[in-house]
Amino acid sequence: MDLLAFPSLLSFPAGNRDFHETNIKPSAARARKRFPCLANTHPIQIEYNELDLENKKQQLLSAIQDTQRGLMTSSHQRSFIEEALVSLETYHAAAPFDLGKLDGTWRLQYTSAPDVLILLESAATFPIFQVGQIFQKFECKNESDGGIVRNVVRWSIRNLLEEQEGATLLVSARFSIVSVRNIYLQFQEIAVQNINISEELQALIAPAILPRLFLSLQILQFIRSFKAQVPVRNAGRQAVGGLYYLSYLDGNMLLGRADGGGVFVFTRAQPLV
Repeated sequence: MDLLAFPSLLSFPAGNRDFHETNIKPSAARARKRFPCLANTHPIQIEYNELDLENKKQQLLSAIQDTQRGLMTSSHQRSFIEEALVSLETYHAAAPFDLGKLDGTWRLQYTSAPDVLILLESAATFPIFQVGQIFQKFECKNESDGGIVRNVVRWSIRNLLEEQEGATLLVSARFSIVSVRNIYLQFQEIAVQNINISEELQALIAPAILPRLFLSLQILQFIRSFKAQVPVRNAGRQAVGGLYYLSYLDGNMLLGRADGGGVFVFTRAQPLV
């Protein structure tokens, strides 16, 4: 498997661009020039009360509830979800970033991005492959202009690894604020870690090789501590990056739109360990 394919698959901003390492962070003016449809958008702030806002959020969550994170949706459902998204995005639309509020772990509830849906489709097509929870983890507390974001995918292979969370795929990037709601991502590395083999595989290996106690203390310790890391570069050895538009943010919900298409709905999750 070519791990260099994963940035476009898992980075969420589907329309990634390639930039030289020495010129990674574009200015707000350059970002607005290259992506006018995103950077120059200044939605009108409307008056609202907290009850209206909570109702809008519940309408969106109800609309995406039975979609299997976006995998199973009709054209009518997608239209209804888009209306609910746009309705919610008008709240706090002109407010600047609150990095303290963005900091933390967010669980993916819905997406229309092909780069992510292909993972869910693969799991639906090949039952041996399982995709568990998908998270975005922002590390930007006490920062003023950016931080680190990690895209976390829990996955497994049936009968070989533990159910749903047999291993973790981690795509890490640095991000910087380029306008009121746009951040620029510079991808750094892809890692596979936290491998937990299934009880069935342990039972198969242990009697045939070594006493169970030695296997548990030596082989399993090695497997669980194993981590494979691959730097994210294109064929020209350039860093990979792209814009990500955060269209709504509050204490328990995050909405995003990828530069190349696709929407994302996240809700606040417990910190990852």
